[in-house]
Amino acid sequence: MTDTPDAESTEPEAPRIEVPALKLLSYNIQVGLHTRDYGHMLTGMWRHALPSRDQRKNLDRIAEMMSEYDFVAVQEADAGSLRSSQLNQIEYLAARAGFNHCGYTVTRNLRPVARHCLGWLSKTPPTSSETHSLPSQIPGRAAMKLRFDDRFDDLTLLVAHLSLGPKDRRLQLDYLSRMARDEGRVMVLGDLNSGTDFLRQHPSLDARALKPVDNAPLTYPSWKPRQSLDHVLITPDVRLTEVRALPLAISDHRPLSVLVERLRRE
Repeated sequence: MTDTPDAESTEPEAPRIEVPALKLLSYNIQVGLHTRDYGHMLTGMWRHALPSRDQRKNLDRIAEMMSEYDFVAVQEADAGSLRSSQLNQIEYLAARAGFNHCGYTVTRNLRPVARHCLGWLSKTPPTSSETHSLPSQIPGRAAMKLRFDDRFDDLTLLVAHLSLGPKDRRLQLDYLSRMARDEGRVMVLGDLNSGTDFLRQHPSLDARALKPVDNAPLTYPSWKPRQSLDHVLITPDVRLTEVRALPLAISDHRPLSVLVERLRRE
């Protein structure tokens, strides 16, 4: 009788678990004001000083959109004043959209009429949060640095809203580069009021290897976008799977949606 060798046993491969991407959003909300064209922007200037009837409804629409994201950088919000009917818009958006963690800094306090602020919303708590005043001829620009642990892929996020003037913006980008100097995986999110070429050619960003994405989406003006003013800058160890402007025309800017590929951990 001849022995027959045992058939080689094979075990089915373990199914590959797809790790969902991190979903981030940056949005200049223009204090919840709807703008449909340049003429409407001019005739509606009073809404930046007095409460608007549709402002709360617009914020509710914005919150519904934000609820799908893990982290949101918010520019041009109000921290509670006459024009927002004393509503802290960052805290309101966090509550309506289901974020357990949020923060803000008042960048220009014009009480009682306005309290300009910069803020963030997150479903994962940061391990630390810092606020920095940015250099500017007219005070009122800031950046916020948030560090996260492995629950949010050890990212350091910088949230910023830069000035209109190119001289100020160069100084502010120098400052952001210094903020990112000793960090690991870095992303900058916000209304940078700059085109892609301006950012790509900035020496301090280049030295820190902070780069804008190719073919950055057009975000301004929201009703007929012609410019890329809202950006995500990343270090080479951050991989993006999608960057797009969302078709939501409430503010004068469109929201910038960013999907980040998760790190694969053993």
